[in-house]
Amino acid sequence: MEKLTTPPSKYEDLIRVIHDRHSGMSKTYQKIAEYLTQNPNDVAIQPVNAIAARHDIHASSFVRFAQALGYKGFKELQAVFRERLTTAAPGFDARIQALEGELWKTSTSGPLGQLRDLIVRDMASLEELIQNIAADDLLKAAKRMEAAETIYLVGQLRSAPVVELLRYVLTMLGKKTVLLDPGGGLATHMSRNIGSSDMLLAVSFRFYAIEVVNIVNEVAARGVPIIAISDSTLSPLANSAEVLFAVPEREYTFSRSLAAPMCLAQALTLALASRLQKGNMDPRIPTVTQQ
Repeated sequence: MEKLTTPPSKYEDLIRVIHDRHSGMSKTYQKIAEYLTQNPNDVAIQPVNAIAARHDIHASSFVRFAQALGYKGFKELQAVFRERLTTAAPGFDARIQALEGELWKTSTSGPLGQLRDLIVRDMASLEELIQNIAADDLLKAAKRMEAAETIYLVGQLRSAPVVELLRYVLTMLGKKTVLLDPGGGLATHMSRNIGSSDMLLAVSFRFYAIEVVNIVNEVAARGVPIIAISDSTLSPLANSAEVLFAVPEREYTFSRSLAAPMCLAQALTLALASRLQKGNMDPRIPTVTQQ
């Protein structure tokens, strides 16, 4: 990565530089960049040695990363994040600590203790979601979904439940919807039927499904509008998306939750339902009743 002569003095400028240079970074620098953009509050307060140990990257790599951006060292880069912190909402870890202080605590181990930990983390992620999602983006996405002749959906691996929920609700709203099902290896071929009057809604989280990324790139190259739900503004879906909803994932463990992206998917369909139902402030999805 070519060294900058003048370092960015503002947080927004720094993030823009990181985004612009991300594709040309080494894998280690890309990992550092993703951490910085997803955890700005933690970056502001955590010592570089603690950050490095958590991500299994040597502290000197963080220092060299900062120097490549024109800073004298990591502390000078960290100062930009600290300035932002004066007006920012609490970080993910701080939310968890606050929730743990408010909720019933128990020393019970096993499944009940695990359930409690999952609930605390889900609540923290949902609180963060409301802080990070812009009303304008929700409105823009709802307008795009309303205007589309057909909404195509793609999501694999952990993302599959999110697009399955979207397919169900959009179909119940009477919107023509096609899920690019990976069964039979046909998803890529199906995506080639997407026309200029349609749109693609793609969902993918780290580690990103290769077929989903390839479909998004191919569809974007044809000028088809794309709305994406992912985990970072540095996601491989970001450059192709007309609207990107970044829902950061803090830990890449077995128990990673879909609470926040599922809630976001529901918010998108509610915003669309309100428009389809003539501005109804309490939109309804038709129910299936047993005859």
